[in-house]
Amino acid sequence: MNSQKNNIVRVGIFYDGYYFYKVSNYYKYEHTRKARISISGLHDFIRHEIASILHIEDIRHCQIIDAHYFKGRSSAKEMGEKVQSERVFEDILMRENIVNHYLPLRYGVNDTWQEKGIDVWLALEAYELAIYKQFDVLVLVAGDGDYVPLVRKLNTLGTQVMLICWDYSYYNENGTITETRTSRQLLEEVLYPIVMNERIDRQPSTDIIDELFVRDRRENYAEGMGNMLPLKEEAEAPQDDGQISTIISLKDGFGFIKDEKINNVFFYYDTLTNKDFDELEVGMKVTYLCEEDEERSKRDEAPRYRAYKVTVLD
Repeated sequence: MNSQKNNIVRVGIFYDGYYFYKVSNYYKYEHTRKARISISGLHDFIRHEIASILHIEDIRHCQIIDAHYFKGRSSAKEMGEKVQSERVFEDILMRENIVNHYLPLRYGVNDTWQEKGIDVWLALEAYELAIYKQFDVLVLVAGDGDYVPLVRKLNTLGTQVMLICWDYSYYNENGTITETRTSRQLLEEVLYPIVMNERIDRQPSTDIIDELFVRDRRENYAEGMGNMLPLKEEAEAPQDDGQISTIISLKDGFGFIKDEKINNVFFYYDTLTNKDFDELEVGMKVTYLCEEDEERSKRDEAPRYRAYKVTVLD
């Protein structure tokens, strides 16, 4: 395929959007990098990685000819003020020539918002486009074992598959471990498995690795990533408009709201409705709804509370 100097390696990239959203939030709020994943930086990394594997001397001979991003999305009514922030991220995808694909979020198990059918849609589109556009390498940004049948189908076409994935864990706001692990079977099926956390953490930092993280404010798509899962209305909310108070402290990805009655209230970055966490300042006035944090209360043997639907007042 690449024996002739003038051959172009045709690359297609397919994103599991919610997976990428979780990974990017991890690097922003939990990892020492404290920055989101740069899409342009990731694309440069992919091109260099493929060029290295296929012994291509000139990176211009490795071209991304198609890229697609799949995710579930709530309705405009449910998103409220985050409709505008969603456009921020869409603009970034558009600048990188990435095609958006959306399906509505639906209630699933335990009455929670879930994506339904995104993996199937991604697989169908990837397989069809692999045939139509004749990708030399198809890059899958995902970690779910549900994509194994897709990889096997692509293998029958002779399409080489690269997997971009992350394994990580951290303590969430409740003090319990949140863990993301790539399907072992998926890693075994693809031709080029790239476990990104190993490249980022276990190898000396290089310009290509550093460029994986957002540094330009124009690509800071914090608001655009947003809280993709809309919050369900709580029957126990104290009142429709919530309580009004001020932010008294900010940490990495969380903070506290002044509440003299219950010794201040914890809030997490993904409970914000109209601002990115990076835009917050101590002293800002907010409205919020409050509920008891059962896990923290049990652990501390005393009532502990957390805020949700936190809205910054202009």
